[in-house]
Amino acid sequence: MGDVLKIGTEGFPADTPLFILGPCVIESEEMTLRIAEELLDLKQKLNLALIFKASFDKANRSSIHSFRGPGLEEGLRILQKVKDETGLPLISDVHETGQVRSAAQVLDVLQIPAFLCRQTDLLMAAAQTDCWLNVKKGQFLAPQDMSHVVYKIDEVRGPEKRRLLLTERGSTFGYRDLVVDVRSIPLMADTGCPVIIDATHAVQQPGAAGQVTGGQPRFIPTIAQAGIVSGARGVFMEVHPDPSVAKSDGFNALSLSFLPPLLTKLIDLYHWRIEHE
Repeated sequence: MGDVLKIGTEGFPADTPLFILGPCVIESEEMTLRIAEELLDLKQKLNLALIFKASFDKANRSSIHSFRGPGLEEGLRILQKVKDETGLPLISDVHETGQVRSAAQVLDVLQIPAFLCRQTDLLMAAAQTDCWLNVKKGQFLAPQDMSHVVYKIDEVRGPEKRRLLLTERGSTFGYRDLVVDVRSIPLMADTGCPVIIDATHAVQQPGAAGQVTGGQPRFIPTIAQAGIVSGARGVFMEVHPDPSVAKSDGFNALSLSFLPPLLTKLIDLYHWRIEHE
């Protein structure tokens, strides 16, 4: 089953699934805190292993006019407030090497977006911090090729101090569609890294809604459950009080109201799996 994952001030035992949850982007301080507080309440009720996710900048958008977030300085201020008020460990994307040092002072996990998973300078800069890393597998990459990412991190940290999560988020399947091959989960786990299934980005349909990305959110529970059964250590999901008005990725976000029963089901599936491994 693996070791306890010590992330921030929390230890996440191997007998419980890890959840990375939160909005796609920081829309406002008020909204971000509201979502974090609701997730904290769920954490306490369901005894969740939880990391809070929100992006301070969405650099990869279909349209130049799309909302990107508050930016590095203001975004990190808001995320620090989330940490101060909830105590939740934090994860957010870094897109450039110049963002890494500042982000590492606030975040517990630095996330490398899928499109940037081959960017050596960014990976090496992130690896030079004390943060955990979450590298998303590119939509264009075979799961076996994530071993090259692991090797780059090991060149900086060494295998004994790897602190690395790998995330499956679907593969390009023709134009404007993605498909999840659950074989990628055990294949990436062969690297020795815990593997996360991103159940919300996996239902994206890039560019399918005109100037924004479309999606099929009805399949979020399906992909999350399939990932857990296939060996994922945890689940990444972007959540929002009302995805229809979300400023980013609303077409493939899960409504907060749907979250509690799904989390309960995923926890049960995880326990069933580890009992039968």
